[in-house]
Amino acid sequence: MIASVRGTVAALAPDGAVVEVGGVGLAVSCSPGTLARLRLGEQARLATSLVVREDSLTLYGFADDDERALFELLQTANGVGPKLAQTMLAVHPPRELRRAIATSDYPTLVAVPGIGRKGAERIVLELRDRIGAVDGSDDAVLTGGSVAAVAPWRDQLAHALAGLGFSGKESGEAIEVVAAEQPDGVAPDVAALLRRSIQLLGRTR
Repeated sequence: MIASVRGTVAALAPDGAVVEVGGVGLAVSCSPGTLARLRLGEQARLATSLVVREDSLTLYGFADDDERALFELLQTANGVGPKLAQTMLAVHPPRELRRAIATSDYPTLVAVPGIGRKGAERIVLELRDRIGAVDGSDDAVLTGGSVAAVAPWRDQLAHALAGLGFSGKESGEAIEVVAAEQPDGVAPDVAALLRRSIQLLGRTR
């Protein structure tokens, strides 16, 4: 298993990044929140999980080891694959997901695109006793690398939402809502704004 990668961010795309390690460029699939913390040409460390399928090998990247551990645990629930687990972590930070599962907060889980009421109930039933502590920080931080934004936050949100399959019109409407909610004089938290945008879009579909 490839537990982590550390190297130069050689490329960024809406659904992942290329991290150059020892002269080899590794394609890493990342949630938009994780991508928003990377900066092209800078050093970064990503906790990783390798998902092996008959026809593919996919390396998923995370802001820290805790996020990766939760990603792997989520997949042990029936009906939750790596893509859905990644989407869950894009919508909610690890602490919020743990809290929702531990307390049977179905509305929070249903806010994730792809999870219905029955799916939320199944996730809670199968993971509630295994989810672990629900305290801790909401925001993961990449260690060993820059967390500066790579583009104006509106552009980052637009690219990230496009990578999740939302149309330009849907993304634009959600971005306008979160922009109106943003307090004056406060630096935008792109990961938090992305989670809010996905929640808004999930309610309109």
